[in-house]
Parts: sequence; structure tokens; C-alpha cells
Amino acid sequence: QVQLVESGGGLVQPGGSLRLSCAASGFTFSSYAMSWYRQAPGKERELVAVISSISTRTNYADSVKGRFTISRDNAKNTVYLQMNSLKPEDTAVYYCNAKSDYIGRNYWGQGTQVTISS
Repeated sequence: QVQLVESGGGLVQPGGSLRLSCAASGFTFSSYAMSWYRQAPGKERELVAVISSISTRTNYADSVKGRFTISRDNAKNTVYLQMNSLKPEDTAVYYCNAKSDYIGRNYWGQGTQVTISS
């Protein structure tokens, strides 16, 4: 069965750092593009970062460019999001997503809470 399990969320002060992990199972991880989304209370879910399946090209939301880094380890079936210089507006539930346009599949994790506060 397909599973995406996020971890690494928590409470940090502005300017701090946090690394999120998403462990995948039940599908061919290396064939899927992996993404991180986030959703704050009262806001729509937004794309934060994407990493492609083969070339590992990356794209980021303008609001996180230069601060966040997405990476993947296909041997561990895991995608990461390194978050630096965190701001209060980064507070949200962060979700892991796996997507294959080729096969027409799209999977979501349950999310992990990230809170940036003084």
C-alpha cells in the first residue's frame, strides 16, 4: 500500500532552521516527482518546492527561494525539505506529495505542523 509519512515538524523561533523528511513506500519512488506543499489556517494549500524524478530539477515558490532546499535520496525512498531563516509566515502544515504524470498517479501524506513563533 502507498504511504507517505512526514516528520521533522515542530516549533522554532524566527531565523531558526528545520529539516522535514518524507518517507515513501508502496510505489516506485524514483519514477515520481516529489513536492512539498503547505497550508496555513484559512489559506489555500500552496506549492513550496518540487524536485523531478530523473534530472532532479528543482523549483521553488518565490516566498522561499534562497531559504529552502528540496532534495531526494532514492536509495532511502525519502525526500527532504531543509528550511533556513524561518519566518512567522512560514507557519503551516507541510504536506509531502508524489506525482507521476506519465502513469496518472498522485499521492499525499498526512502532513506535519511547522510553527515559527517568538
